[in-house]
Amino acid sequence: MPIYLSDLLDAPALDLRPCGTAPVTRTPLQWVAVTELEDPFPFLGGGEVVLTTGLRQRTGAAQRAFVDSAHRAGALAVGFGTGLSHAKVPAALIEAANAHHLPVFEVPYDTPFVALGKMVADALSADHVTQLRELLAAHQSLAGALLGGKGLSGLLQELASLLGNHVALYQYGSRVLATGSGPQGARQHRVPIATGLRDRCTLAVTEPFQRPDIVAYAQSLVSVELSNQARRRARDRAVTGQLLTDVVAGRLAGSDASLRLQTAGISAARRQLTFLVEVASGQVRSLPTLPLPPAFDGAVTAVVDGRLAVVVADGDGAALAPVLSTYLYGTGLTAKVGYGGSYAEPAGMRWSYFEAKESLQRGQAVNEPDRLSLTSLLMSGTDVPLADLAAEALDPLTGFDELHDASLMETLEQYLGLNGSVAAVADALGLHRNTVRYRLGQITELTGYDPAVTADRVHLFLALHVRRLGVGRA
Repeated sequence: MPIYLSDLLDAPALDLRPCGTAPVTRTPLQWVAVTELEDPFPFLGGGEVVLTTGLRQRTGAAQRAFVDSAHRAGALAVGFGTGLSHAKVPAALIEAANAHHLPVFEVPYDTPFVALGKMVADALSADHVTQLRELLAAHQSLAGALLGGKGLSGLLQELASLLGNHVALYQYGSRVLATGSGPQGARQHRVPIATGLRDRCTLAVTEPFQRPDIVAYAQSLVSVELSNQARRRARDRAVTGQLLTDVVAGRLAGSDASLRLQTAGISAARRQLTFLVEVASGQVRSLPTLPLPPAFDGAVTAVVDGRLAVVVADGDGAALAPVLSTYLYGTGLTAKVGYGGSYAEPAGMRWSYFEAKESLQRGQAVNEPDRLSLTSLLMSGTDVPLADLAAEALDPLTGFDELHDASLMETLEQYLGLNGSVAAVADALGLHRNTVRYRLGQITELTGYDPAVTADRVHLFLALHVRRLGVGRA
């Protein structure tokens, strides 16, 4: 407990005698300063009891000046020692102290100044020890909450209890954990959390902000836990990513796939919905450690082919995709979100994955899957040599374009995309129709497939689609 002026005045052994009319405040004492200087102001820090015998205060003017100096320095009271240079406390000093509402008390000759100093020092020392014990107990309770299985949520609850305020944790500008919202319009004091990531992580405490020593320790615990979570997340996403790669590629199927997926937290018996997140090339390194919003608690995540895959059991893609997209925008990532349908069994997961991957080609922030198509079916069967098919059909065109800048690939894409209309292709590319026909003849000659023939057109369409999505490549 802190010590107050009233504690000194009430101590029987000190025999202190209050003078004047100034009230005794409940401001804790910081120290006892003994001085015989005429102007003690430069040597005071505020919050002291100033003791003097008035050795240099022979006149009323000097006495008033001494009180003015002590008051300007923030002293809490003046103790005047009698029986040496003065038989009693000078009236001018009491009058000046009353004017400043500064308490004055007499220290009798038999009471040494050191007795007051010792009482204050002992009280401050005991108070400091008490604070250290309380701080140690708080540290132990915070660490116990985190390490005892309650995690970050339990840590924040314990911190809120110690502070008597609501607390919240923010990452990437979004609130990820909170103990409550606090009073409406309540201000928050935010302190940064260092995680080694560019996640703008902060711990927010509802005002009034108190006990910064406890908050500082909580900062360090949260920092360590978030860093550990990020490392675990990166490790798990790498392992699960390899598993999903094998399932999607068809190297792992049937009961073996179901068992392996089960160990990763994915039940093949439930309908699983796959989200794919694609970010700008310079931001891919953020995906292994990126936390997800609370709506995706329980989801299984992985990094596959430079994209973040999120597998949600019995999820609603139309409802969750905008939530994920908004969160990603808030993190500062330039991201596209695609999702597939919700299916059971490993084969269904492959289907959902390719639907999500195909939807990303639209390039929107949120990309809904197409209805089931033959193209998706063929691409989900990655045991078929699709990459070889695409290479056999299209490599002659890309090689010719590189040598002659002939734009045959562009012409083929436009022709297939515009339903085989030579006139529409000519308008789209700004060419004469005969030029388009000449290029189509070159395509037929180089590839052996005639875009005007239905079977050949389907073959070229699939080859273009496979190459665009990168299916079947290592």
